[in-house]
Amino acid sequence: MNEQNIHTMSPVNRFFLALAVVLTRLPGQIWNGIKAAGRGIRNLVFAIGRGFAGYGKMFVRGDIFTKLSFVIVGLGCIVRKQFIKGLLFLLVCVLLLYFIFSFGWPFLADLGTLGTNAGDEMVDPDTGLIMYTLPDNSMLILLYSVMTLLVMVVFLALYYASVSACYKAQLLKDEGKPAPSFIAETKSLLNEKYHITLLSLPTALSALFVILPLLFMILIAFTNFDRSHQPPGNLFTWVGFENFSDVFGNNPSKSYTFQHLLKWTVMWAVVATITNYILGMLLAMLINKKGVRVKKLWRTIFVLTIAVPQFVSLLLMRRLFDDQGTVNIILEKLFGTTVNFLTNATNARIMVIIVNMWVGVPYSMLITSGILMNIPADLYESARIDGASPVKTFTKITLPYMLFVTGPYLITQFVGNFNNFNVIYLLTQGEPGSVKLYQAGETDLLVTWLYKLTVNFQDYNLASVIGILVFVISAVLSLIVYNSSSSVKSEEEFQ
Repeated sequence: MNEQNIHTMSPVNRFFLALAVVLTRLPGQIWNGIKAAGRGIRNLVFAIGRGFAGYGKMFVRGDIFTKLSFVIVGLGCIVRKQFIKGLLFLLVCVLLLYFIFSFGWPFLADLGTLGTNAGDEMVDPDTGLIMYTLPDNSMLILLYSVMTLLVMVVFLALYYASVSACYKAQLLKDEGKPAPSFIAETKSLLNEKYHITLLSLPTALSALFVILPLLFMILIAFTNFDRSHQPPGNLFTWVGFENFSDVFGNNPSKSYTFQHLLKWTVMWAVVATITNYILGMLLAMLINKKGVRVKKLWRTIFVLTIAVPQFVSLLLMRRLFDDQGTVNIILEKLFGTTVNFLTNATNARIMVIIVNMWVGVPYSMLITSGILMNIPADLYESARIDGASPVKTFTKITLPYMLFVTGPYLITQFVGNFNNFNVIYLLTQGEPGSVKLYQAGETDLLVTWLYKLTVNFQDYNLASVIGILVFVISAVLSLIVYNSSSSVKSEEEFQ
């Protein structure tokens, strides 16, 4: 289809054409993503290989003190008068080794089984009292094992850095140059290496509070850690991919619930994102329209709705539209009937979308207002001269410009709505319930189902699987849409 035919199509037909093009290209983009991931893994393997090659080269070309530094950490630096640097390498490595073998190794040794001692009763022969042996704790074994593995990675990185420092000190000596002093290297951390100083603390905190919990959560998905296996009284163990197979068909109840909630989650994320974006843009255009008076007052009124905490608005809406709420009381007084706003599946889904517009449209209005003011006025003037209708002007100028500028924002909003816990849980708590769904309700998103599985039912293994799948789905969709957007393809200019 040529460009002239596309321009003569209605906006609705163009939308569906664009959607068809995206769906047609989807398999190729997924394949390109898989290839990119493969290239990343390959580059990582090559990088590790180059690291080992460099390690071997330093040992072969190093002198006696450099070779001894492979056994006594920091010795090469100490011999070449980098005393503080060498001693720091030695001290930190010794402390890490002490942590690994004195604290972490007993847990790491039980990682394969996650514990075997569930606790036994025994009778004290002297007193005749019943005694209980201290049981293993599978959760602590897994958590401390992951922590120990991360500490081992840190130790290996620091050990490699110490050997590399000793080798560099040797090369400087061979060239007749003095090794830099500790004071000089400290000053460099405040000048040319200042980025290392700034990023060290955030990196350490990310490893402690992001990477460690993330690895722990991922590993939980391969265990049977649920309400029937609660440590320390009941141990849990590895089950491989059993939890994933349950979600993908092995367990009909769980697989049906996942598919049902996934469809609703995607539909909710798309509708919530589009309605908030379009209505916010239209509201901003209406306020900015020439002839509208007291523009600042209208903007202030809508901004005030943002000032009210979102959870307050949602809880208020829940009370208003409850079966015995204010709205139903008024309807019964006026018409003698009531409406199941939140206890009927279809009505409840419609209500969460409408209420989400109430709390979300003002944000979109604020974001789009500033962008609308920056659209060149001569584009609209040219459109008016050519006889373009307001709808044509919107679809040809305003909407493309807005999508070009706010493409990344839309992706962020989509992912946020995909994981929008507040609106769903505070308004409906996932209700109404259904006997077809496994521990979930008709309005539950995957993220609220995950919450219920964790907090209410202690099915941590299934919740971990859902968390992994939510991440994969949202990440894949975000990357595909982002790489297909004009913000990436034509980031240097707007056409």
